[in-house]
Amino acid sequence: MIKAAFFDIDGTLVSFKTHCVSEGTVRAFEKLHAQGIRTFISTGRPYCLLPEMPLQFDGYVTMNGGYCFMGGEVCHKNPIPQADADRWVNYAKEHDICTMIFTEHGMFVNKLDDPMGVSISQEVKIEIPPQLDTEKMLGLEAYQFIAVMEPEEDARVLELLPHCRLPRWHAHFSDLINFNNSKAVGIESIISRLGISKEECIGFGDGANDIEMLDYCGIGVAMGNAKDEVKQHADFVTTSVDEEGIEHALKSLRIIK
Repeated sequence: MIKAAFFDIDGTLVSFKTHCVSEGTVRAFEKLHAQGIRTFISTGRPYCLLPEMPLQFDGYVTMNGGYCFMGGEVCHKNPIPQADADRWVNYAKEHDICTMIFTEHGMFVNKLDDPMGVSISQEVKIEIPPQLDTEKMLGLEAYQFIAVMEPEEDARVLELLPHCRLPRWHAHFSDLINFNNSKAVGIESIISRLGISKEECIGFGDGANDIEMLDYCGIGVAMGNAKDEVKQHADFVTTSVDEEGIEHALKSLRIIK
């Protein structure tokens, strides 16, 4: 029996086309709550960047599992090792890379006028954060960075940062997080407090940073708009976010009527 459902945001709960939550998803959430199934966010975004949604959540896995909380209580937080964080900041400065830093309670960007950074913020409908010179990012406790760079750069960066990984969910940028963080780690930190097993969880996602979640949950659902790499890790592939994928999956799996 499913007792908890975890949802990615971009491309899962919220359409890249409409930037809205669909009516079917709202209906599905109402039925989940009526059946006593808890609902949770599981995202790469920090809490300060969560969009307004007509949905109710019982807790939050944010920054790819780096910072998780429920009922006002922090369940798990695990920043990037300081040496790796500072190496990345210096690398971004040296190679003129636009980067955003996520701290416990805020976020900053080193370049306000970077064309790709501006384009990405428009695509996922987030406000460009305040600017902070790269040098001033040194020494800050970072839970996540956004690295605005092409995939060809990933291997070089990973060689430089032995305690980090790059769960990429966009062609032109990647999240940069502690190697030991993932959405699965965040989910475990929450359900262990609730006495819920992973077999009693269902997870929905569409990006590469959702793979660990899909593998971990008893049922992993990939959205129809997910790449093949992600679908290979799913127990069920539903329709796209623009075709009521969440409601379709929950009905097909007989979790709701």
